[in-house]
Order: sequence, then C-alpha cells, then structure tokens
Amino acid sequence: MSHVRFDIRNYMAITAILMVLVMTVLDVTLVNVSLPVLAVELGISDSMTVWIVTVYQLVITMLLLPLSSAGDLFSYRRNFLTGVVIFTAASVLCAMSQSFTAIVISRGIQGIGAACVMSVNIALTRLIYPREILGRGMALNAMVIAVATAAGPTIAGAILAVASWHWLFLINIPFGVVAFLIGKRLLPANPPREHKVRFDRVSAVENVIVFGLVFYSLGTFARNGDTATGIILLAVGLVTGAFYIRRQLGREQPMFPVDLFRIPLFSLSIATSVCSFIAQNLVMISLPFLFLNNFGFSEITTGLLMTPLPLATMIVSPLAARFVEGHNPGLTAAVGMGVYACGVILISLLGDSSATEWQVVWRMALCGIGFGMFQTPNNVVMVLATPLKRTGGAGGMQSTARLVGQTLGATLVTLLFAVALPGWAIHACLFVAVGMSVIAGVLSLSRIGRIKTTQKK
Repeated sequence: MSHVRFDIRNYMAITAILMVLVMTVLDVTLVNVSLPVLAVELGISDSMTVWIVTVYQLVITMLLLPLSSAGDLFSYRRNFLTGVVIFTAASVLCAMSQSFTAIVISRGIQGIGAACVMSVNIALTRLIYPREILGRGMALNAMVIAVATAAGPTIAGAILAVASWHWLFLINIPFGVVAFLIGKRLLPANPPREHKVRFDRVSAVENVIVFGLVFYSLGTFARNGDTATGIILLAVGLVTGAFYIRRQLGREQPMFPVDLFRIPLFSLSIATSVCSFIAQNLVMISLPFLFLNNFGFSEITTGLLMTPLPLATMIVSPLAARFVEGHNPGLTAAVGMGVYACGVILISLLGDSSATEWQVVWRMALCGIGFGMFQTPNNVVMVLATPLKRTGGAGGMQSTARLVGQTLGATLVTLLFAVALPGWAIHACLFVAVGMSVIAGVLSLSRIGRIKTTQKK
C-alpha cells in the first residue's frame, strides 16, 4: 500500500475538484441563510424566496444523468471545465441581479454549472486515485461536503455582517478561476473507448421531464400547494418515466443506468444510499423543532447543536476509508447504520424538559460517527461495482440517489407533521428514520458475500 504512486500533479488535480465541490455545496447553505435578507432587499414574501433555493436544486436533479452520460461518451474533463465556467459566470449574474426574476434565472443557470461538475466528480476522482486508495478519495469528498455544510451558516453570517448579500456570490469568482486553470492543465482524459456511441437526445429530454415533474410535484405537496396540480404533474412524470425506462432497456449505454442496475452489488448500494439519506433528512429537518419547541433551546443554541453530526461525519469518513482498504466495506457500512440508528433512538428517549446541551451533543456526534462509517464504504462499493467506462453514469446515479433520498425525507417530514397526533410528529419522524436506518443496514449486510467475490476477482 505504501508504494502506491500519487504525486503533486494528482494532488493539484484533486484540489481543483474539491474547490469546485466546496463552491457548489457552500452556495446552497449561504443562500439559505440569506433568504430573509433577500426577501427584504427584493421586496418579496418569505415563501417566494424559497424558489431561489428550489430552482437550483431542481435544475441539478433534472440534468445529472444526461450530463453523466455525456461525460461517459465524450469527456469528464470537458464537462467539469464547462461547469466551472457556467457556475462562475452565473455567480456574477446572481450578484448583479436587481429583481426576483433575474436572480431566479441566474440561480437556474448556476444549477446547470453545478450539475456539470457533480455529474463527473466521482468519475474524475476514480481516474485520479489508484484503486487501492480510492476510498481515501471518496472520504475526502465526503469530508469536504461535511465541512462546507457545517461551516456555511458561520461564513454567511460573517459576510452579511460586513458586506451586502451580493458578496455571497462574488466570493465564487476567484475560486472558479483558479479551479479552471488547474483543471484545464491537470485533469485526466477519459479512458480510450473501443467504439463511439451517440448521445441519446430523446432520452435526455425524457429524463428532464421525468425528474422535473416528479420533484416539482413532490415540492408542491411539501409546500401545501395546489394538490390537484401536483397530482396531475406527478402522473405525467410517472407515465413519461415508463416510456423513458422502456427506451433505456434497448440501449448499449443507457442514460438511466439500467445496465448498472443489473449488477446486484450496484443495485443494493443505490437502494442503501436512498434509505440512508431518507433517514438523514428526517432527522436533520425534524430535530430543530425538537430542540426549539420541546427542549426550549434558543435559535443560536439549536444551530450549534446541529453541528456535531456533520462534524463527526467529517472526522470519521477518512478513518473509515482507510479501514475498508483491508476490511469488508459492506459490514462497515452496516455497522455504521446501526450506530446511526442507536444515536437517533437515544435522542428520542431524552425527556423534553430535562435535556441538557451536553446530552444532545454526544448523541448527535454518535449519529455523525455512524453516518461517517456508512457513507464512504457505501460509495466505494457502489463505484467499484461498475465498469470503468461507466463511472460517469455510476457517479450521476450516486448523486441522484442522494437527492431522491433527501427529497423523500423532506416530503415524509411534511406528511408526518400533517397526520401525526399533536406532540408526536417529531417522534414519528425519528421512529421512521430509525426504520430506514435498519433497512439500510440490512441491505448493507446482504452485500458482504458479493463484495468478497468481487474482491477476489
């Protein structure tokens, strides 16, 4: 293991990827914190400002798989560099926006750039890192995402304390320029292909329609919008989805990776990932209500108490990556989900009036330790289960699974808050989160034998 070659060019290439990853993840958190300010500055309601966040995430979800397919067929490097240019230019447009319409359009363009980068992030990481230490690369990605997520509110608050909201977008420019220059010089080219496959434009359009309508309709339900319209959009999306999947079945390199889903290890890993992010979002959305309303903590204390989970994930992820280099990642991921479930159970058992900050902190850290033990091993299994030429599709599906899990988690919170008995909504969310964690753990355990077989080959 110590003889694995990894020189300064590799480190610089990874730096470019991580810089842009920080930009795309941090951008969500920065904008979330600035929404009240934007509502006042642009003269719009609080509910309208949510579109500034929603349009960004919706565009990413709609474009991830088409852009992953384009990366597989043409160039991961070109996708990445194009995404950096679009995201950086759109950041300038966001900063220059003088109206709600202008900033929503600019955020949509930003989403296109972020989707370009996210669609090939895993593929480029796999090309840069030798197979023996790929887990460390995946862990570094997870750690950077955790750091950006945890640090976002503090950075946003510091910027808004000394400057206008425009600087939340302008800070992207120097990082974008540096990442582009490094990436253009050092990012690797795609592996050589045996024969050329044409990009499927029809499938791309179908993918955009399916994910756009399904996720928009779920958002409509979550916001208590027009239910009839939401049902119609969901039905149209699902019908289009049936035609979309049928089209993929006969293609050599399908956009929706039905070929990869024929690999049991990949299918199990995707299902495990969706369940885990449902569990994560159920906890992350419902706990602030528990801390504020039931435990009586202040807003500032509540924000601080949410930090140990991503912080512990950040610390444990690289340790888990090194551990699975010599141990079965399926078992490690299963244990991680078990630890996460234990942390959620312990939080749910706290008495409403007697809970102290320390009692919450170590339980939140336990959840973060469990998720850190799970996330990197699961991602490693998912990627290594696929052929090298389909890494873009695997990475795109990995990100899609995360977004699907997070969206379903948010929708479940809304549903449980609406139907649960008074005073039991939060505990219902935590109970369902434990159930989804157990399912994810069982799915991870079912992969152990398959992983051993794969490693022997």
